[in-house]
Amino acid sequence: MALAPLVIACPQCGSTEVFYSCEPKCCFNHVCNHCRTTFEPYTELAGEFAGELGPIPEDLDCTTPTAPCARCGEPKVFALSDGKISQFVCASCKALLTLALGEIAPG
Repeated sequence: MALAPLVIACPQCGSTEVFYSCEPKCCFNHVCNHCRTTFEPYTELAGEFAGELGPIPEDLDCTTPTAPCARCGEPKVFALSDGKISQFVCASCKALLTLALGEIAPG
């Protein structure tokens, strides 16, 4: 199963030109480059990934969208890429996750 970096659409305008503007020690604030809406992605536990994870994407920019794992808190959440992306997994603890957005402040 291939892992893909998160692509998050802005909840206000739908743009995927979104960047992570903080650091995990503080918060998970993201900003839409198009309309300046801010929001924080979070995850919810949806099960356990039983198979082998593919290689973790390398050389991700520090502004690449991310979210904390609902189980272990690590920001190593990736999309499971199998033709359709509807589930997410933590590369640290193999938790299957769903992704949601909170703290939405329109720009």
